[in-house]
Amino acid sequence: MTLRTLFLTATAITGFAPVAVAGDLSFTAVSAPTEDAGKRHVIASPSAMMDGVEVPLAYHVIARSGDVHGGAFAQMVDRAGKPLMDGDAAKISNSADFSSLLPVGAKLFSITHFEDNPAGMYLSELAQDANGNLSMTSTKPLSFAGLGGLWLPCAGSVSPWNTHLGSEEYPDDARVFEAATTLDGISEDALAMAPYFDLGADMTLEAFKAAYNPYNYGFVNEITVAESGEATIAKHYAMGRVAVELPWVMPDRKTVYITDDGSNTGLFRFVADHEADLTAGTLYAAKWVQTSDAKGGAATLEWVDLGHADEATISAALAKGLRFSDLFEVAEFNADGSCPEGFASSNAAAAAECLKIKAGMEAVASRLETRRVASMTGATTEFRKMEGLAFNPEKNALYLAMSEVSKGMTDGDEKADKGGRNDVRLAKNDCGVVYELALDAGFVATTMTGLIAGKPVEIADGPYAGQECDIDGIANPDNLTFIPGYNTLVIGEDTGKGHQNDAVWTMDLAKGNLVRVMTTPYGSEATSVDWYPNVNGHAYLMTVVQHPYGESDADKLMEPADARAYVGYLGPFPAVK
Repeated sequence: MTLRTLFLTATAITGFAPVAVAGDLSFTAVSAPTEDAGKRHVIASPSAMMDGVEVPLAYHVIARSGDVHGGAFAQMVDRAGKPLMDGDAAKISNSADFSSLLPVGAKLFSITHFEDNPAGMYLSELAQDANGNLSMTSTKPLSFAGLGGLWLPCAGSVSPWNTHLGSEEYPDDARVFEAATTLDGISEDALAMAPYFDLGADMTLEAFKAAYNPYNYGFVNEITVAESGEATIAKHYAMGRVAVELPWVMPDRKTVYITDDGSNTGLFRFVADHEADLTAGTLYAAKWVQTSDAKGGAATLEWVDLGHADEATISAALAKGLRFSDLFEVAEFNADGSCPEGFASSNAAAAAECLKIKAGMEAVASRLETRRVASMTGATTEFRKMEGLAFNPEKNALYLAMSEVSKGMTDGDEKADKGGRNDVRLAKNDCGVVYELALDAGFVATTMTGLIAGKPVEIADGPYAGQECDIDGIANPDNLTFIPGYNTLVIGEDTGKGHQNDAVWTMDLAKGNLVRVMTTPYGSEATSVDWYPNVNGHAYLMTVVQHPYGESDADKLMEPADARAYVGYLGPFPAVK
């Protein structure tokens, strides 16, 4: 039984987290690279002191995009399972994101999803030697053909019942899609799905609209793996449709927090009807009631009830090919900025609208247009670049990364605030903030407070010239994980201008000090930062290096093979029991 499972079990039985005495964990720090050679490689802490014992560490690569282990890892396929092409070659994705570790029976599996359109997901079997070193022995793509395909999966988590919980980020705007009268009116992300449906350069608007429906995307997905290597795949429509960054299941095995990436987004909480079953439940959206604008801000959280729904009902609605106009009536704003009687305003995704849900479509609208309905009903849809989550069972707190504090989170952004209530009124911080959310005994977040903020700076010269966040602080925090028993938060970055080389940091929450434990090559980000305390007697800090040279510094790429993503881990550590 893993430490996470022990905490979850104890909390579920007793109703509160067990008291634990923090162990001692400190990492040897690494410096931000200043020379070209160091900026091209993964640099990782060489050791850690764990309860007084030195643990040698290294960054170990399990696989890189294109590696062949029976199949070619990261080769993207269409709905028929045929390789997608990139010119004359098969398309290999360098956008590996969340990569889970799933011990199942006597075997160890990993699921990796790739943040592309069309997206892909691979199920791999891993070998683990006596020293805990992991290697890939086989890999195969998983098919989402029966679900319309997979769209831009970002972060993820492992459920307490050992399933891979994935995501679909930035779903297409169904109102804009329906209104398009030519292919030029279709978003680039949507058009990128055409090869998945085997639609060529001569496709018509009618053919594309017949194959593609934006309401098929934007959901939490769950993959259950059997020891035989067979996988069962589901999209959980009852949990709502937003730009899902990741879902995180709480110890009651029913409450799930869902972060929503992008501009003018919301924070959501789903409460399932039954434990370990995400097919039906009630969805809530947070309302930020600001109490401070200092140090990233603070607020009490109220929760707006978006109603109950079940997967079968929403799935049946999707099968009918619903459009935006089937769900809403639309009106223009009055001259004074209000909506006509019977209509409610929404500023979701910074699109100011007056909307009315059509009679009988309330439940379906809440799940297919979750962010719009949340905004209409009084929840806050002003967050900017909401990213990862981590849970601290000892304090009963969540940590949430906001990669930027800008646009709707500031005071006076006319576009972002029109149609909303200007709930969030903070100073802009392009380097981001990590927040702490206090939870009550029922795992309902009651407050949200800035824990650590990045520090914008101007560096005119020297080895870090041009970087826009303090080199010894966080820049655009993204993925988070918590190390129970050691009171340590781990923060992975997704930054471009903030730091030239993205970093992974540990933060001792008692002391508040940051230690840089890893940096990634030019143009990459550190994703899938996840702590596994006990996998067959060893612990791992998983970290994926996504799209090297792909987000910035593309001009520095010398060998195409260097752009391949890395799936790997810092470790191995002794198991935490």
